[in-house]
Amino acid sequence: MIDFSLSEEQQEFKALARDFAEKEIKPKAAHYDEVGDFPKEILKKAFDVGLMNIHLAEEYGGLGLSSVDGALISEEIGAACTGIGTAMEANTLALAPLMYGASTEMKKRVFPQFIEEFTLACYCVTEPNAGSDVAAVASTAIKKGDKYILNGNKMWITSAGHADWMFVLASSDPARGARGLTGFWVDARSPGVEVGKKENNMGQRASDTRAISFTDVEIPEANVVGREGRGFLLAMGAFDITRPMVAAAAVGLGRAAFEYARDYASERKAFDVPISGHQSVKFMLADMATDVEIGRMLTHKASWLLDIGKSNKLAAAMAKRHAADAAVRIATDAVQIYGGYGFNKEYPVEKLYRDAKIFQIYEGTSQIQRLIIGFEIYKGR
Repeated sequence: MIDFSLSEEQQEFKALARDFAEKEIKPKAAHYDEVGDFPKEILKKAFDVGLMNIHLAEEYGGLGLSSVDGALISEEIGAACTGIGTAMEANTLALAPLMYGASTEMKKRVFPQFIEEFTLACYCVTEPNAGSDVAAVASTAIKKGDKYILNGNKMWITSAGHADWMFVLASSDPARGARGLTGFWVDARSPGVEVGKKENNMGQRASDTRAISFTDVEIPEANVVGREGRGFLLAMGAFDITRPMVAAAAVGLGRAAFEYARDYASERKAFDVPISGHQSVKFMLADMATDVEIGRMLTHKASWLLDIGKSNKLAAAMAKRHAADAAVRIATDAVQIYGGYGFNKEYPVEKLYRDAKIFQIYEGTSQIQRLIIGFEIYKGR
């Protein structure tokens, strides 16, 4: 029997996330969008109430929440501000390769720090010439004695300007291509790590995005994640963990845009009736509501598959692709329903319109998700 109900504990976490989003994030979202500052104080409060690093296992002192639990939380945070939500979720992406493939010894060494104190990390994979094509990573980390020497450049790295630690993908054996890539856990304060200026992005402006350069950075052998040559698999495996969370955040944005448009359409009149009474607008709202529901169901399925130990690669790609594309469609239609007001910064849907676009780009573009889906549906045939 299929059961769509939530457990009592899940309802409590969902309520906690919604309450936090309504009280701590939503009232400040426009300010952080306007000034572009990093919402560190909000993140500290989220850490204090247990809304960060939620997937770290109980054996390391964490909450050990499921992927479905995380999706419920991400949707609520995303409905308030996906820029602040992305800043909150950066730790999950950085820690996901360790969750996926680090040794027990490394997990025991790293995870408790993120549980016991407010600590930030970033995921350093994308480069100026290596985005969707992760195998094209050109950064190198060549072993010398009991250390690796890291050199290279990364781009569009979330939380780079505030991270204490970095997961870095670099080639330890350039001659082997993707099979020569290795994951490293790097102290952000290491000599030779240089963080660039904060990028002036169109949307999700509370999220801190920067370039990073590495010049002869020494990495202890003990900070290899998993083992040498497994970096590409770690980086890709991490997305199976994080893509449902990103999809859930996109669902949250779409839900917020739909709700704003629904409420506005019942108040705004044209030709002596609320515009919600016009079939053209009602059809738009119907499609928006349907897109939100589809995104939520796909996201929960991808999360559920991960929780029961089955491959969620196909479902996660479908969830990410649909939720990202739907968020853009819904936000666009919300602006259209608001008319001229929707184009104005004084009204909430303008920000949602700008924030939505990045969902089609980061953590694998919508085109990359389609490639994954196409591969998966033919795999084994």
